[in-house]
Amino acid sequence: MTPPFPEPTSPAPGRAEVFLRYLDYFRETVATKVSALPDAELRHSRLPSGWTPLELVKHLRHVELRWIEWGFQGHDVGDPWADRRDDRWYVAPAETRDGLLDALRTQGAHTRAVVTGNDLDTRGAPGPRWDGAEPPPLERVLFHLLQEYARHAGHLDVVTELSGGPVGE
Repeated sequence: MTPPFPEPTSPAPGRAEVFLRYLDYFRETVATKVSALPDAELRHSRLPSGWTPLELVKHLRHVELRWIEWGFQGHDVGDPWADRRDDRWYVAPAETRDGLLDALRTQGAHTRAVVTGNDLDTRGAPGPRWDGAEPPPLERVLFHLLQEYARHAGHLDVVTELSGGPVGE
C-alpha cells in the first residue's frame, strides 16, 4: 500500500526523515502501479525507448544499490550494473514481478537503515562509484535518488495509463 504523500506541512523530525518519506512514497507508488498491471504488460513496452515496467523496477532497485551500497557505503556489490545488458535495461525471463518488487523493497529498507544510521553531512566512502572524485555527502546522494524515483514514477504513470492501469498519483 502506498504511504500518503509526504505533504510539506506534515511535521517531520528532521531532513533525513523528509527524504525517507518521499523515497518510500515514490518506491511504493512504483510498486503499486506495477502490481496493478496485467501480466501481459509487464514485459511489454509501450514507448519508443523500449523499456518495460519490470525493467524499470529492476533499474530503480539497482539505482539505490549503486548510490547507497556501492557509492555511499563503498561496499563491493558484485556487478553494480546488473540491471543492464547490451546498454539497455534487462530483466531475465526467470525474474518475476514479485521477486523484483521484493528486491526493490528490501533495497529500500537498507537505504532507510543507512540514512537513519548516518548524518546527512557524512561523506560517502571513496571508491569506484565516484570515478576519482570526492564522494558526496549523504544528503546529495538522497537528493539524486529522490529525483530519479520521481522522474521514473512519472514515466511509469504514462505507461500505466496506456496499459489501462490506474492513473493519477
